[in-house]
This record gives sequence, structure tokens and C-alpha cells, in this order.
Amino acid sequence: MKSKNHNNPPGVLPNFCHLGTSLRAILAVEAGALFAALAGAVNVADGLRLFAERSALIQPALLLTLLLLCLGGPLLRKPPYPLGMAAIFLLASLVPSLASLSLSWLLPDSGILTPLETGAFSAVLAGLLLIYFHLRGKALSPAVTEARLQALQARIRPHFLFNSLNAVLSLVRSDPRRAERALEDLSELFRALMRENRELATLQDEIELTRAYLDLEQLRLGERLQVAWHIDKMPADALIPPLLIQPLVENAIYHGVEPSRAPGEVSLNIYRSGDTVHILIRNPRPENGSHHSGNKLALANIRERLALHFDLDATLKSQALGAVYQVHIALPYTRAHQSTSPPAPDHRR
Repeated sequence: MKSKNHNNPPGVLPNFCHLGTSLRAILAVEAGALFAALAGAVNVADGLRLFAERSALIQPALLLTLLLLCLGGPLLRKPPYPLGMAAIFLLASLVPSLASLSLSWLLPDSGILTPLETGAFSAVLAGLLLIYFHLRGKALSPAVTEARLQALQARIRPHFLFNSLNAVLSLVRSDPRRAERALEDLSELFRALMRENRELATLQDEIELTRAYLDLEQLRLGERLQVAWHIDKMPADALIPPLLIQPLVENAIYHGVEPSRAPGEVSLNIYRSGDTVHILIRNPRPENGSHHSGNKLALANIRERLALHFDLDATLKSQALGAVYQVHIALPYTRAHQSTSPPAPDHRR
């Protein structure tokens, strides 16, 4: 399974192309400018006036810095983490200083800070922001480990493993080829769960993993499990957090299909709209609704991982729609910066 670093877990630099990252930087700079203006003014009115003047001059330099950090992100993330941090720090200090120097020539009476003062101000804010993003990634990173452990515990639930192995044994003589595919699916699941899952994976890889899981569940549930795939418009090269879709499908089966003896349909609708990838998973909803109480921990974990990788640019909504329960994930359409070779054909199917 191919995967790529993306945003700001510990040891990975923040992605300034994301709205949440840039918005936090803008708010931090504006707050710092307001504090500095009020501290250097004789009264609040003068402080607010000075802040408004400086803010109008600060914003162009700030936006230029964020643009350069966004465009240069792939290059900044190639060196080791400390060197990348140092490069961001120098860039965030140097660009505003050069902008201040240019503006002081163009607008000598503007009252803007000197290049030295601007550089010092920018360096302090850049350092504080980098520390914040590092600590934020460190605080959210347990969600990745927790997701891996939760998924592993779910996969090795006695009834799932026991029923899967029994289904394989029943096919060894009657349909050995299908039994072989089932064992390959089971090994693929465990291989994915034991892998380090701190990097993003392609949507195509996640779909293949989900298909492997559904093939095993199909052996156990037979005609009770109906799966509807709507992935004709799916961007296969989109990057998403690993183990995102399969746990949601497992929840859909466990809470929507298993409680009923009647056949139940799990629907997966994945498509791209503009620069956003939408993932919708639906399953039958029991009349009493009690089975969905167990979904909340899994959904909370997925929300944390989406926040870790995509910040405010990704959302997750879950809701009951009559007899159907739906989970809707929207996240930015992001691809690996370097090209990757096409996946090898799957000879098992």
C-alpha cells in the first residue's frame, strides 16, 4: 500500500496550504500586532489606530509568506524535520523583513516597523507558531495509534476470526480457489493493521482493503449482506488517512446488518466534487436505534485523525435518515506530489 506524508503529525511539518493552518497563522500574527500596538500606545484609541495602520501593511507580507510556504511545502518536507523547521523559521522571518524594507522605501512616513523590528517580531511569532503546531500534532497523534489498536482488536475478535477460519475450512475441498482467496484476504487485513499507519494512503488502496474485508464477511453472512458500490467517479489517487473506510464499513455491518435476519444493504458512494472528495457510507438502521451507540468512539477517533491530517478542511457528519444511518466524510482532494507507478493487477479476482 503506497502512502505519503501530508500534514502535521509529530515529525512532519505543518501544511500551510490548508485553511486551518493558514487561518491560525493569520490570527496569531494579528493578535501579536494588536498586543504590540496597544503596548506601545498611550491609550486604547491610539493603540487601535496604530494596529489598523500596521495591519494593513502586515497583511501583504503575511499572505506572501504563507503563499511561499504553501508552494514550497514539498521541498521543505524533504529534508529532516529539524532542517525543515529551521527553513520555515528563516523564511517566515526573512520575507516580512524584506517586505518592511521595501515598504519603508515606498512609504517613508507610514510608521511601519523597521526591518530589524519586523524580523524580530516575525521570528518570535514564527517560533511560537511552530512550537504550537508541533505540540498540536503530538497531542493528536495518539489517535493514529488508538485507531490501529482498535482496528486490530476488532479484526481479531474471536467470532470474526473463528467464523472466517471455519468458512475457509468449509471451502478447502469444495472450492479450494475461493478458500485460497479468503486466506489471502485475511492475511492482507492483518498486514495492513500491523503496518505503521502514520502516513496517508491512496483511496484505491483503502478500497482494496475494504473489498478484502467484505469478501470475508460475505462468507460468514452470505445473502444477508448486500453491498452497493458507487465508485465510478472515485478519484483513485486521492490521499486519505489509512484504515478510514474499512472500520466504518465494519460498523455498518455490525450495527446495521447483523442485528437483523433479513438481508441488509451497505452502500458506499465515493466521488469527487471540485477539490473535495466525498465518502458516504449507509447501512440499515434498527428500529430501536440502540446498536448505533457503539459508533461514537470510532467516529470520534476518525474525526481526530481527519483533524490531524487535514485540519479544518475535512468534516465528518453522521446522522439517522429514517430507516438508514449515514456517515458522510468530506476532505480535500490531495495527490502525491511525485508520480507513482500504477498498482499491479490483482490476480486473485
